[in-house]
Amino acid sequence: MRLSVFRTAHFNAAHRLHNPSWSDEKNSEVFGLCNNPNYHGHNYDLEVKLTGEVNPETGYLYDLKILKDVIKMQIENRFDH
Repeated sequence: MRLSVFRTAHFNAAHRLHNPSWSDEKNSEVFGLCNNPNYHGHNYDLEVKLTGEVNPETGYLYDLKILKDVIKMQIENRFDH
């Protein structure tokens, strides 16, 4: 039997858009708030969908605790704040 499972996560990340070959004025004009020297933050909601066959031995498509840990290690730890 095929099914889909979902796992969601929320994290915050910041960035700065800046071209070092431009003046501060041009960077500000082109990138606006995203050029803030102290960075500019966004909130993100991530949804991961896995689709496949159920393992007949476990009844799982995938262990959601493992998926949670993968999302934490690969996304949240890398990009949050």
